[in-house]
Amino acid sequence: MTEQKNKLVVGIGSALVDLLVNESDEFIKKTGAAKGGMTLVENEFINDIFGRTKGAASIVPGGSACNTMVGIGKLGGSARFIGKSGKGKMGKFFADSLEKNNVEPHLFTSSSPTGRVLSIITPDTQRSMFTFLGAASEITSKEIMEGFLNNVSIVHIEGYLVYNKDLLLAVLNAAKNSGALVCLDLASFTIVNEEKKFLYQITDEFVDILMANEEEAAAFTGCEDELDAVKILGEKAKKGLLKVGERGSYIAADNKIIKVMPHGSRGVVDTTGAGDLWASGFLFGLSEGYSLEECGKIGSACGYEVCRVIGASIPDEGWHRIHNTIKQCKKNNGELNG
Repeated sequence: MTEQKNKLVVGIGSALVDLLVNESDEFIKKTGAAKGGMTLVENEFINDIFGRTKGAASIVPGGSACNTMVGIGKLGGSARFIGKSGKGKMGKFFADSLEKNNVEPHLFTSSSPTGRVLSIITPDTQRSMFTFLGAASEITSKEIMEGFLNNVSIVHIEGYLVYNKDLLLAVLNAAKNSGALVCLDLASFTIVNEEKKFLYQITDEFVDILMANEEEAAAFTGCEDELDAVKILGEKAKKGLLKVGERGSYIAADNKIIKVMPHGSRGVVDTTGAGDLWASGFLFGLSEGYSLEECGKIGSACGYEVCRVIGASIPDEGWHRIHNTIKQCKKNNGELNG
């Protein structure tokens, strides 16, 4: 294991509160949205759809980059989240939740309401998301000051920021000037389909770690074959990461492809946050100096544990199992380096 002097990982993205409900495939069809995708909507649309749901909802802090930073905080890493929230109760709920999970909140505030996401989970455990960005969309490039990301190891950016290109470019330039590694999660196949040309441009210039699931990778690369797709991800960035759900993941780096086996498959009830928490484990391992293989194993453990519960919050017993996995990874690294 190579020890890193600087271990701080900063996530930049949308400060959102998640509303999680279980519904049928037929319910999704009636909304007119693509199953498994993300659709930007107005607050009134969420109120309408939410009002038609039948089951009880879970309410938790969310947003892709936020979920990843919370995971790193729970793993014992150093994490900070940057975003924008409202000034009301939901904004305070969001900030308090970050602090409780060992994440430093760096939140700009707005008079607009805190953004929220209605995530509808179907019986096959897929989630379809309806997102009202609210205050999250109002963070500006002017708020990203020079030196904003100094002394940071990794800057993790969610693909949803593509909807605010001035901000995204300001963050990428600040990260590049600070010498931090840049990790971009493609976030949703709908985003890739809409913004492929722009994503290609910023990846070529700024991105060190490019992360996708199989649908996002296929949309980005044009390849249905997973090995071909992850190879292209690794060519576009220094490290390409392809998450393939219950079949595990692939890591492409230095002209090699590493297959990471799944951590488990029993007891899966909801895939909400699976990719975000996989990213937590991988980036935590990378910031701590673990090998890519061990980073993948930690990511796999985090992704599996979050699938065993509704929502993106892993319970204490799940984190205990993950920390046991980290102990074994640390031992493996020691044996390899001994």
